[in-house]
Amino acid sequence: MAYCQHIGVEFMFINDLEQCRWIRQKFETPGIMQFTVEEKRRLLARMIRSTRFEEFLQRKWSSEKRFGLEGCESLIPALKTIIDKSSQSGVESVIMGMPHRGRLNVLANVIRKELDQIFCQFDSKLEAADEGSGDVKYHLGMYHKRMNRASDRFITLSLMANPSHLEAVDPVVQGKTKAEQFYCGDTEGKRVMSILLHGDAAFAGQGIVYETFHLSDLPSYTTHGTIHVVVNNQIGFTTDPRMARSSPYPTDVARVVNAPIFHVNADDPEAVMYVCNVASEWRNTFHKDVVVDLVCYRRNGHNEMDEPMFTQPLMYKQIKKQKGVLQKFAEKLIADGVVTTQEYEEEVARYDKICEEAYSRSKDEKILHIKHWLDSPWPGFFTLEGQPKSMNCPSTGISEDELRHIGNIAASVPMEDFTIHGGLSRILKGRTNMVSQRVCDWALGEYMAFGSLLKEGIHVRLSGQDVERGTFSHRHHVLHDQTTDKRICIPMNYISPDQAPYTVCNSSLSEYGVLGFELGFAMASPNALVLWEAQFGDFHNTAQCIIDQFISSGQTKWVRHNGIVLLLPHGMEGMGPEHSSARPERFLQMCNDDPDVFPKISEDFAVRQLYDCNWIVVNCSTPGNYFHVLRRQILQPFRKPLIVFTPKSLLRHPEAKSSFDDMLPGTHFRRLIPDDGPAASSPERVKRVIFCSGKIYYELTRERTNRGLDEAVAVVRIEQLSPFPFDLVKAETDRYVNADLVWCQEEHKNQGYYDYIKPRIRTTISHNRPVWYAGREPAAAPATGNKHTHLSELQRFLDTAFNLEAGKV
Repeated sequence: MAYCQHIGVEFMFINDLEQCRWIRQKFETPGIMQFTVEEKRRLLARMIRSTRFEEFLQRKWSSEKRFGLEGCESLIPALKTIIDKSSQSGVESVIMGMPHRGRLNVLANVIRKELDQIFCQFDSKLEAADEGSGDVKYHLGMYHKRMNRASDRFITLSLMANPSHLEAVDPVVQGKTKAEQFYCGDTEGKRVMSILLHGDAAFAGQGIVYETFHLSDLPSYTTHGTIHVVVNNQIGFTTDPRMARSSPYPTDVARVVNAPIFHVNADDPEAVMYVCNVASEWRNTFHKDVVVDLVCYRRNGHNEMDEPMFTQPLMYKQIKKQKGVLQKFAEKLIADGVVTTQEYEEEVARYDKICEEAYSRSKDEKILHIKHWLDSPWPGFFTLEGQPKSMNCPSTGISEDELRHIGNIAASVPMEDFTIHGGLSRILKGRTNMVSQRVCDWALGEYMAFGSLLKEGIHVRLSGQDVERGTFSHRHHVLHDQTTDKRICIPMNYISPDQAPYTVCNSSLSEYGVLGFELGFAMASPNALVLWEAQFGDFHNTAQCIIDQFISSGQTKWVRHNGIVLLLPHGMEGMGPEHSSARPERFLQMCNDDPDVFPKISEDFAVRQLYDCNWIVVNCSTPGNYFHVLRRQILQPFRKPLIVFTPKSLLRHPEAKSSFDDMLPGTHFRRLIPDDGPAASSPERVKRVIFCSGKIYYELTRERTNRGLDEAVAVVRIEQLSPFPFDLVKAETDRYVNADLVWCQEEHKNQGYYDYIKPRIRTTISHNRPVWYAGREPAAAPATGNKHTHLSELQRFLDTAFNLEAGKV
């Protein structure tokens, strides 16, 4: 450890000698911490704004939660110092994430959100605009471009909205930072950077912190250094400045992630300013993470309604006796002759007047607009009013020539003297044969979708565990030379000379962190297809926080559109409870459509349904439909999250192939696929209609043929589960007026789609016919671990589905 007054530094776990010498020079050189009179006066002005803002809120709204900054008011000049220094180094954009404490102050005095807009949030009488459900004020974000006075350069600041779940926003910030770096060609992190704020206990206790740190050195995830600022209450109040080094929590984290940590007493604004200067210089020199540990205390409890004396009586007796940071700093500068008492009082009065005037203006507001707090705007994508420019989605098909060209690329090795694995040669030959036969399997259909979007200038990014090869060894988007180590070829980047780049990247062994990262990446631009694939669908549940708090509800809370795609392998195939179910019931439970209301059908019904939903949930049964839903994700005039339950056994199923005819111009994604066999020819003679989704279709049709029931039973596939295709389901039930209706699924009755599907079909038919169930019985686990039991269950519910004589199923 090396010390200046009020500062502690830890870096002995860093094994780079140059970096260690750099740090020692910054902190052990005598007299190095010197500031000009101008710098001290600017620091005082920032402390005044930070302190008086909190005091103003306390005076006006003493009974409101605001998660104020009292006890660590020096956070504001700390952040502004980092931003100033970074701007002087050439940084043009800073993306920030933080918890509740001090958020309103950061919005006001760092991001420069209009004060009257902040004060409006405290007025409980204001009517909410029709933009969603909104969120509490200390969760909201903001985007602002302004001139930085220290550098005389424009800088864009973005504070990301986030839920109460501490640290959940960390990977989202990093993903958005990476995306902005990618789109502006910033390969070294010199123009775009991130700042993450943490509480001490969350910094040490939340695993997502470590997951996010561990992305920092991966090629497709690194943001080339993040400045982490810890608001450290762990130590409590102390009169010993050397206690700045005693808090164990941030130290333990820094050691794990191999980042230097600079402890500084938050009661000393000059020391804080110096440390933040050094931290910014470190990040912009070495492009590595660094931790600034602001050791402080809270004058209030967890929030303004909390009484800390209940549990910490002695500590808070001491805290109440202490002068505030601003008062002590002002007295020091007055004693040193930096400012006069009158100048200090005038500066205080000037800012108080600014707050009062903004408060008066806030009284004129009639409506609370969530859109004023948007953290990731997309200029030019929507109208000025924030609406889609049209309510049409063009055909998602492409020409025969394009299909053949992309298919041939998928079957090739477009690099000379490149030796591929023998097994891969057979796969590529198989693709060549499919192109000649004008058909595609699942992997080739995906290739067609990605390749055509790239050719149209749309960046495609696919991320997850083992996505380059594919968990089931079906994709092979990255070829590895068998004779030269680390020599690779990505054929998808050879489709067209002016195509957009294709990024496919194996992630770390993380779901929570990586899904959050990809969500943030998708926020930066609407003109990219960003996909995250789970190794198996059920593994998404370790990222449930991102799904619940950001993806399903992000638009209604924060007016934030996002087109991220989740690919979740799903299917009951006798592989046990942990590799079977992507838990479709959970996604369907969070869909916002009403099961009891049959919607008004209009010409643009299908697109309007998509626009009104919170996310889209599909289970495609054909490669062609998978191709279309991926392309629709970009061609539709707005962005919604897309949840795709993807197959496993269908990847190589001989019947799960699509003709090129299904993908040509004029074709679209099929929300529902009707029966096109003998049953459809004589619908009045059909005794039963079986509705289903996904791979169970192939087992149903095989069983139907084996039983000689092709004319008596129609099998209808619902490919888009949500928003529910009421119009198309009604067309099917109206066609088969003499048939009873069955929903068949391979999942257990209390899982899968049944509880979502049944009430919607009943609404469609005005409750005039029952909807019977064929599937597995209710169970606690998603699937059996015994192969024999699995097959017995399958046969049992197939028997149920085709038992036409039974009075009820």
